[in-house]
Amino acid sequence: MKKTKGISKWSTGDKITLSLMMLPFLAVFVLFMIVPVISSLVLSFTEYDMINAPKFSGLKNYFRMFIEDKVFMIAIKNTLMFAVVTGPVGFMLSFMLAWMINELSPTVRTVLSFLFYSPALMGNVYFIWQVMFSGDSYGYVNSLLLSLNVISEPIQWFNDARYAMTLVIIVQLWMSMGVSFLANISGLQNVDVALYEAGAIDGIRNRWQELWYITMPSMSNILLFSAVMQIQSSFSVSTIATTLTGFPSVNYSTHTIVTHLSDVSSTRFEMGYAAALSVFLFALMAVTRIVIGKLIDSTGK
Repeated sequence: MKKTKGISKWSTGDKITLSLMMLPFLAVFVLFMIVPVISSLVLSFTEYDMINAPKFSGLKNYFRMFIEDKVFMIAIKNTLMFAVVTGPVGFMLSFMLAWMINELSPTVRTVLSFLFYSPALMGNVYFIWQVMFSGDSYGYVNSLLLSLNVISEPIQWFNDARYAMTLVIIVQLWMSMGVSFLANISGLQNVDVALYEAGAIDGIRNRWQELWYITMPSMSNILLFSAVMQIQSSFSVSTIATTLTGFPSVNYSTHTIVTHLSDVSSTRFEMGYAAALSVFLFALMAVTRIVIGKLIDSTGK
């Protein structure tokens, strides 16, 4: 690499070397990311059962999705409910917890960071909630309520549509904060301390002003990453819901788009329709990510 008047100038040999170094990553990215997305888009316009060759069907799958499939409309409602609650709430909680814990001593901060991140490390840790809200009298919550004479018989928490959604949202919120929390802790640790000193000179007088005018703009990229992770987790709720409430859940109370997609593809093998569902979910997540990115950018400014 040659430097001319302070400007780096890459030679042809340097460009070839760098391109060759990037080639393995680009090959893997194209093979496992770009090709599946394009394949799903193409298959969404076909009827395909994995046995016979795909048959072009135009927009039939999309008409079926929004007009004929009533369960899908329930899945959209449930997914948006998960996203609206666990997305913003999880994002704000993870940031505020990280902000408060960052003020503690290094030892206490390390211990608390591990405790808050531990649910993300242990994939099936939500079985604890199954024990707590077990539908018999041995469940911790039922046992406590029975002993206090609040209820006269055990409540079927995960088999009752009145409670199932709320409980799954709580568990998902608890499970999804780990990665965002860790990212926010890392971002807070890398904010330049000199900015706070400059802010004090310019008239910033309290911690809330520091948070709004210095901390958040300084870690906008971390906040965007945290928001994207929350979007991914809130829109892809499936395993937790089916494990806790079964499949299908009572009155489809916790049925989500990913759950519906898994049923269509893995049980019914309607791969064309499943591809249309995945394209819709991808578009929904992409639009949400763009909106949140603009909001964070406006905050940073």
